[in-house]
Amino acid sequence: MRRKLVLTTDLVARVDRKIAQDHLPPDPDREPMSEADYTDAVSAIITQHGPRPIWVFAYGSLLWNPGFVFVERRHATLRGWHRAFCMKLSRFRGSPEQPGLMLALDHGGSCKGEVYRIAEDAVASELGKLLRREVPFRRVASAWRWVEVDIAGKRQKALTFYAGMRRDRFYVDLPLHAQAHMLARAAGFGGSGAAYLHFTVMKLEELGIHDTYLWELQHLVAAEIRALSGE
Repeated sequence: MRRKLVLTTDLVARVDRKIAQDHLPPDPDREPMSEADYTDAVSAIITQHGPRPIWVFAYGSLLWNPGFVFVERRHATLRGWHRAFCMKLSRFRGSPEQPGLMLALDHGGSCKGEVYRIAEDAVASELGKLLRREVPFRRVASAWRWVEVDIAGKRQKALTFYAGMRRDRFYVDLPLHAQAHMLARAAGFGGSGAAYLHFTVMKLEELGIHDTYLWELQHLVAAEIRALSGE
């Protein structure tokens, strides 16, 4: 039986103070990728991987909003990495006044998710869509890496994003209650941190994947939102 989330859609709606667009001034850390940058990145990925089907490992928002076309999906386990809300956001799902957090892969443990196979005759176009979704700025142009996942006992090379970001200046290592405090309050033109957590946990449970870290976090975020509402 699928578990019932404590962080409900009603609670999420209380903090979804979404604005239509980003009105903040330009930031050198957020210089957009150019079309040439994307072309080079796609070429580099294809060259590194060779003439084989490309699989993409999803562990967060790609699970419920992939943004690219794939022809096969499988459950997969990535060992040596775990999900963590460890990337600080001052835009998109946060603001300078109330920063938010984004999921990434940090060292240690293991992570269950899914892998998606891109059709061989559509690799360049679908990788382009994926990179435009995951890599909007030149600062994070290299925020992708190859990992080995386990699919039903077999090892498979897969592409993933935002793994091993400890050297990035937006990386943070916060205790669970501090993460909950931020996610319960942060919102921006891309939505709220609470919604991001809600959709991720809901999709994982739908897939039969129970992440104890995210499950506890959604309890704490729900409690924070209720407290902010005076309950």
